[in-house]
Amino acid sequence: MPAFKDDKTPELPGRRDERRRLEEMIRVDHAGEHGAVRIYEGQLAVLGRRPSTRASAATIRKMAAQEQHHLDTFNRLVTEHRVRPTALQPVWDVAGFALGAATALMGEKAAMACTAAVEDVIDEHYAAQERELGDKNPDFKKVVTQFRAEEIEHKETALAEGAEQAPGYPLLSGAIKAGCRLAIRLSEKI
Repeated sequence: MPAFKDDKTPELPGRRDERRRLEEMIRVDHAGEHGAVRIYEGQLAVLGRRPSTRASAATIRKMAAQEQHHLDTFNRLVTEHRVRPTALQPVWDVAGFALGAATALMGEKAAMACTAAVEDVIDEHYAAQERELGDKNPDFKKVVTQFRAEEIEHKETALAEGAEQAPGYPLLSGAIKAGCRLAIRLSEKI
């Protein structure tokens, strides 16, 4: 805990900015992991019911379990550090599920294209956080680094499952990535 904040240390110039930036990081990461869980729930609502998509659903369930662990971790960090979650959470709740269900309705490859696109943006996002953190907040950086590795694994799994073979892959991937980048910018502040 002291690596995040030492409650006994008085607020010094610059520390308030560090604290605010850490809160933004926790807020946006919490929102992103919540969105990821909802995307997988949407995909499983469609693919998890069809016998013909049993293998894809099993792959998605494995990734969803890791995302739930990520969300549980950020739920704990939000509470421990008294970080206000994004006010946009209800929007991401609906949007995540809808994105997951819509891409799954387009087929298994489109669901995997969604995963690959989302995880590509999250990889970039977590990499930027790692660079920004540098030597500060080593406990938080360890979480970000571990979760980034798992997100990269999800992206690689989705690509191996044929994400790039989805109809209209470049357009679908580009639209999802743009939406994710916008959600990141908004969730940090709002």
